[in-house]
Amino acid sequence: MKILALESSAAACSAALCQEETLLAQSSQNSGLTHSRTLMPMVRDLLKNAGHTLAEADLVAVAAGPGSFTGLRIGIAAAKGLAWAAEKPCAACSTLESMAWPLAHTGLEICAVMDARRNQVYNARFRGTGEGLFRLCPDRAISLAQLGTELKEAGAPQILVGDGAVLCYTGLQELGLDLRLAPPHLRFQSAWGVARCALELARAGALTTAAALTPNYLRLSQAERERLEKQMQRGITP
Repeated sequence: MKILALESSAAACSAALCQEETLLAQSSQNSGLTHSRTLMPMVRDLLKNAGHTLAEADLVAVAAGPGSFTGLRIGIAAAKGLAWAAEKPCAACSTLESMAWPLAHTGLEICAVMDARRNQVYNARFRGTGEGLFRLCPDRAISLAQLGTELKEAGAPQILVGDGAVLCYTGLQELGLDLRLAPPHLRFQSAWGVARCALELARAGALTTAAALTPNYLRLSQAERERLEKQMQRGITP
């Protein structure tokens, strides 16, 4: 199975073409430019330089959340456009699970964290099995204090991965936890991780269509929260 994968959930964006677990080509950029300017040209050049076409891909995968609201919308829109035109199925991949896949070989517990602001992190925990991942909790938005309590109760060494890894490492050190930062080249989101997550979805029969592909924000945007707060102040039921 050939998978075209897109990752635009955070500051950097990337695209990858994989044959099952094998990475055929990958391109990434962390230039500070908006993903709306970089992602689609990246996909076009990736396919061209790798000597492949969109028609050869069996499915289009995308990091569907959590993450940057703008970044997720750009990635979802790109995946929809590519898949719809070529009549390809889609894989809506958990950003957190995708980040954990490059560390599945460790056999240790993996704590995927993204800074969600407002004193929270987006988090999911996994155990690497050597060949795959065993999920320990669902994707969620959780306070750093709550996560620290949970990790202390787990009592196992934790590999921290994601753009919230350093935040957790420094913020939870006082609890005496065995926390280990993933090496920089494995710490952040990559399109290969998205492709690997997509492969599991395909094997489980959990693919979707371009029309049904939607982001998973995990919580309301700031604008939606402010609107809800105003409605509550006015006594309006949402």
